[in-house]
Formats: sequence, structure tokens, C-alpha cells
Amino acid sequence: MRLGLAVLFMAASPAMAQELVYDGQITVRCLAGAEMPESRRACVGLAADSCMNNTPGGSSTVGMGGCLSKELDWWDVRLNEVYGQLMAKSRANDEEMASMGSHLPTQAPALRDMQRAWITFRDNKCAYEATLWQGGTGAGPAYAGCLMNTTAEQVFFLEEAVAW
Repeated sequence: MRLGLAVLFMAASPAMAQELVYDGQITVRCLAGAEMPESRRACVGLAADSCMNNTPGGSSTVGMGGCLSKELDWWDVRLNEVYGQLMAKSRANDEEMASMGSHLPTQAPALRDMQRAWITFRDNKCAYEATLWQGGTGAGPAYAGCLMNTTAEQVFFLEEAVAW
């Protein structure tokens, strides 16, 4: 569904034939300056907002969707990085516990199953959010924005787990 909505709002306007003015470093700088874990949440959407404000046509439905999708892609890369880090840590913990003869549930399969369930939750949550627009043109940006925000929240959750 994500791809379908992205294609819908990216192909809808010749105004978006211009390049989006997107700078992921806005998010990087904000996160680097966030002193408290809670303040990281204020960084989500800043790069997309800047893109919308600095791209000709960025405030159109197509522009908004494109800018939100660019930031979603940034968060998705970070999600895959931190998931890989946590999976490596979980496997190492599982191996250590197994070497001590532990029969406790293993972390790596639980992490994999949680992430798979989270993907389904995210997609369904955002599909529902898009329906709130009742077929209006805001559905595409609403869907992309929901994916971006929900993915960022999962990044924060996994980063906290890596730090445990």
C-alpha cells in the first residue's frame, strides 16, 4: 500500500518534476543536540517541514507527500541499522546464556517476531489514518506522515533497547 500511495501522489503533479529540497542533516543535527531522550521526538518531521517550505510546490499535496516520504526513507535506513545492532546484541546474549546452560526464552527470535508484528501494526495503523481523510487528497500525505512518525518511534524504542 505504501508504494501505491507514493506512486499516486508522486505522479499526480508536473510541479514535482523539480527536485525536492530535502536535507536529512537537519534531523541528524537535531538528534545530536537532543539532551533528553524525550526531546528526540521534536526532531521527527523537521527535515520534511523544511523540504515543504523550501521546495517550489512543497506545500501541495504532492510536495507534502514527497517530502514526508524522503524523511520516512531516512528513518527507515536508521531503523534497519539499529535493528541490526540490536539483533547482533540479542544473538550474542542468546549465545552467552546458552553457554551457561540457560533454558530461558531467547532474545533474537523474540526480537524478529516483535519487529514483524510491528510492521503489520504500522501499516494497518497508517492505512486507518489515511481513511480518516475519506478519500480526500490529504490521505497520501497523512499516510506518509504516519509511516514517518511511527517508524521514528520504533527507532527510538530499538535504540533504547540497544542501550540496555
